[in-house]
Order: sequence, then structure tokens, then C-alpha cells
Amino acid sequence: MSAPRRIRVGAVNYLNTKPLIHGLAERAPQAELVLDLPSRLAMRLAAGDLDVALIPSIECFGDPTYSIVSDACIACQGPVLSVKLFSRVSPESIRTLALDEGSRTSAALVQILLDERFGIRPALAPLPIGDSLAQTDADAVLLIGDRAIHSPCEPFTAVWDLGDEWCRWAELPFVFALWTARAGVDLDGLDVALAEARDLGLQNLDKIATHEAAPLGLTQPECLAYLRDNLHFTFGPRERRGLARFYELAAARALAPQGVDLALDDCTPSR
Repeated sequence: MSAPRRIRVGAVNYLNTKPLIHGLAERAPQAELVLDLPSRLAMRLAAGDLDVALIPSIECFGDPTYSIVSDACIACQGPVLSVKLFSRVSPESIRTLALDEGSRTSAALVQILLDERFGIRPALAPLPIGDSLAQTDADAVLLIGDRAIHSPCEPFTAVWDLGDEWCRWAELPFVFALWTARAGVDLDGLDVALAEARDLGLQNLDKIATHEAAPLGLTQPECLAYLRDNLHFTFGPRERRGLARFYELAAARALAPQGVDLALDDCTPSR
């Protein structure tokens, strides 16, 4: 008799994801964890190479057959620290914008904020993974993830924490990534396990920070403060309203397809 098929689950190997996957092997032995960049996870989910993935929230709008399968998420209710815009000119003067290759949700977010606040739509260019800010002459650069946490040596006219900018402007949380399944996947209890893994991770933030800090050039208290104070891991009612607002603004700018039913009332599994 052949072994039952394991569920291929994709996530990123960033610090902000560690609390969500810290206890996943224990809670979901049926899952095979695959690590990749956020944008690549979305492509692999669309191609059927993954069954469930923690994909950028902008990608959840792209396929009407997708379903959000857990109330575990990556969100913020204020400064997020790991998503930043570094501008060499005043924000209202930005004409060229380099976007971190690993970003899709944050790329849409920064375009929305610049348009809403200043009515500008800068020309866009990619910033490949591994390239530094010095390797682009764009007016502004969007960085995400662990490398955004460290302040670059170059002086900048303005530095935006995009989580803080959104939360102040929209007066709602911002949701960066959600556990999403493609159509027809038998979750075999994975939906519940993802929430349980999140809960276990939150109970072990000290342990996670101790393990992750040094490789990232952070102290343990800095790492713990980031996980505890800058991030929010529950997709609750206000997060749903924030996601709906983000979708509305993205769709109005052709950054997401029109007419998507987010079905947010049905996305949280019972436990």
C-alpha cells in the first residue's frame, strides 16, 4: 500500500514567518514544508506545485478559486519595521521607484500610498534579490523582509515604514500574507493545524528570537521586540476590513482584478 500523499505547504524563510511555522511539523505531520520567496510561492501555488501557501495578500485576489484557510496571518497594526520605502528625494517628488523582487503586496501598497497622498505614479523598476540600494539610481527603493530591518548606510531624505503609513492613513491594520489553498485540496485538518502552530509559535517567541537573532545581526531583545510588538498574526474582523480596503484600492488601480468576492466571512476555520 502506498503512503498517503503529503500536503505541500509553502512559506517564506523570513523572520516574520517563524512564529507561524515554528510548531508546524508537530501540529501537521501530514504537511511537507517548502520554503521560497513570497512571489515565487504565489507562482508555485498557481502552477499546482504547492497545495497551500502563505502568499502575499495581493495574490489572494488573483484566482477566484483560492480560499483563505486559516486565521493565522502576517499583519501589522502600526510600524512593521520590515517593509520600508527609502527615498532620496521628498516623497511627493518621487518619479522612479525600484521594487524589491521579493515583494508584491508591498509593491502594490507603496504605489497606493504614493497615489492617494500625492497623486503620483512613478516609473517602476525591479531591484533583484541580492542587489543593494547602491545598485539602483531610482529616486526611491522599496525593501522588504530581513534586509529592510537594517538601516542602509546611505543617507535618505525620507524613510517610510509602510505598515505605519498605512495604519495611520487608513486607520485599519494591514495584512501582508495569508494561508491560501488552491481549489480541490483535501486539507486533512491542516486548516486547524495552521492556527495551532501559530498559537504555539506565539508561546515561544523568546525561543524563536534567541535562535534567529544572531544570523540576522540583531540582538535577542531586538528580535523579540520585532516579533512581539511590530507583527500581528491573527486575521480578525479589523484585519478583514483592512484587507477589503486594500483590495478596493488595488483594484481601482488595476493592481488586482475587478469583481473579486473575497468571501471573508467564511475564511476562518472553526476550532
